[in-house]
Amino acid sequence: MIDTAYRATLLALYQFSIMLGILLLPVALAVRRAGLQMPMDRVIERLGTAYENAA
Repeated sequence: MIDTAYRATLLALYQFSIMLGILLLPVALAVRRAGLQMPMDRVIERLGTAYENAA
């Protein structure tokens, strides 16, 4: 039961981080022009790996 809840939570966080990354794309492009980088790719990759390991 706890494993199912853990996997469901990870999936929801993974999907939310992808949606957030898409919504923040204009901001990320502006930040990139300023010479900085947003860490959204690392967040999405870590959540995806955690979900794959839990499944």
